[in-house]
Amino acid sequence: MPTEPGNVSPTGVTPPQPGARRRFKETGLLGVVVALGLLLSVFGGSMQIRDRGAGEPRTVNKFLRADNLDKLAKNTSFFAIMAVGATLVIIAGGIDLSVGSIYCLAAVCGAMFLHRFGPQGAGAGASPAWVIPAAILLCLGVGTSCGLLNGLGVVLLRVHPFVITLGTMAIYRGIAFVMTRAQAYTHFPEQFTDGLIRYEVGANLYPVPMTLMVAVTVLAALYLKLTVTGRHIFAVGGNEEAARYSGLPVERVKLKVYAFSGLMAGVAATIMLGYYGAASSDAGKGYELDVIAAAVIGGASLSGGRGSALGALLGALIIQTIGNGIIILEIDQNYSQIIIGAVIVVAVVLDRVNTVLRDRRLANAARLEPGIDPRTPI
Repeated sequence: MPTEPGNVSPTGVTPPQPGARRRFKETGLLGVVVALGLLLSVFGGSMQIRDRGAGEPRTVNKFLRADNLDKLAKNTSFFAIMAVGATLVIIAGGIDLSVGSIYCLAAVCGAMFLHRFGPQGAGAGASPAWVIPAAILLCLGVGTSCGLLNGLGVVLLRVHPFVITLGTMAIYRGIAFVMTRAQAYTHFPEQFTDGLIRYEVGANLYPVPMTLMVAVTVLAALYLKLTVTGRHIFAVGGNEEAARYSGLPVERVKLKVYAFSGLMAGVAATIMLGYYGAASSDAGKGYELDVIAAAVIGGASLSGGRGSALGALLGALIIQTIGNGIIILEIDQNYSQIIIGAVIVVAVVLDRVNTVLRDRRLANAARLEPGIDPRTPI
């Protein structure tokens, strides 16, 4: 007879508790973030800054100063939003190497549109009331379409997603290069930049990117936890064959996660356009490494079936904090990619060790408690 979570069966075996293990993982990631912050606060040193007024310069902590924390939150928002989308793909047993190129193509399309209707464009004078929503929808639409094409390639061609997204990574960036002819597009309507994405609160504080990052993370977490499709994603990634025999719409689930990943790249591109006010075909180059690293560090298993939206956010925050620390500690920035690569390897090794230990634990539990399925995801 099945036992309730947290109860002990008659044989003395406690059934697996996925929620508790996931919360433990996320608590550990949060502890890493806090530890990194403390180390940078102590060893980062201080600096003198002068306020906007004509006041005397004052000494502040390099890491804890308001503009640095705001910059850290802004940089994290780009990667965290894309990492949430990539996490859903990884949970479903896939991979998306083209996320940086989708980000680039969506940004370029939005930039060309905004430039045309900006103060120096051919459509100058158009009402921002329709230009800004249209630009946002364009970025989101391009991102979603590219993600959907990835999903169709995986589902219809039945080719490994690594190969499909490796190819589209080059295709999407190549399209962006041809469209822009390697030129940057600037001069957007100020209602989109200063009036929306770069809306300022206080001195050099821009809350919109961080707010969107938190909103995306919360919505994705609720989607995974509370919706039927969210549970299907875990089921497909945990055991695709079993999910198919159980009657789950495996192909539909894959299309949804790849489309969602593209949508998140479009959201990140929109934030980038508004914050920097420019875009070119070089946008997002190399972001694939950081996004996948954030997802893996956040607990997404490359074998599928495990991961969380909050973990993706914390993983992105850890990576950006490391990058920020390299600058504060005045370490050669060429080491940043080495450090991120090493962190990925460590995260994958730990995930592999955890998988082996979990399989052994579940096998032992199955021998003692016939009601426990050894394939039960943790």
